[in-house]
Amino acid sequence: MTPVLRTERLEFLPYRPEHEDAFVALLRDAEVCRWMGQDLVPEPEIRALFQAILTDVYPSRRFDVWGLWHAGGYVGHAEVKPTGNVDGHELVTALAPAYWGHGLGGEAVRGLLRHAADNLGLTEAYGMVGAENTASLSMCRRLGFRHVRDVVDDDGKVTKLLVIPTGLVAVETTAAGTDGAGGPVRREEAV
Repeated sequence: MTPVLRTERLEFLPYRPEHEDAFVALLRDAEVCRWMGQDLVPEPEIRALFQAILTDVYPSRRFDVWGLWHAGGYVGHAEVKPTGNVDGHELVTALAPAYWGHGLGGEAVRGLLRHAADNLGLTEAYGMVGAENTASLSMCRRLGFRHVRDVVDDDGKVTKLLVIPTGLVAVETTAAGTDGAGGPVRREEAV
């Protein structure tokens, strides 16, 4: 079962039926799609994808997927899932444009890394970032990702395959994590 995760400012909540419109709005945003390296798809297809998360991904425990929440509002999407590009797991995040540039992307990735290490037992994780997405590539470098190789699509688009040891994360994110007083459990450490 996909656990609830918390970081300093983010709550990672498994999707519920009432989150569908927020999910659809995120994946219907042209800028979000551009930086995720995907085409804008028709709304019915996104709604079908959301339903598949609820009826297939969660029940069969295929991989972990969350809505990201900040100050009570939906801000994005996150996943840790097996990837076909390498023998390993990929971290996927997408934030709504209004939340870009506030450090939430890095915080989301650190939360996913902690989950990958603590709950999934992974020693490394991968990311796929479009070669033109300089902001995300810069964030990945700051976090400690290293370039593995370029993946070139049939249309010539280049995506950078990156890897990071999960032990590089510095802020602990815990499953269901509160400190007993309702605040997130946080521990600074060099791992």
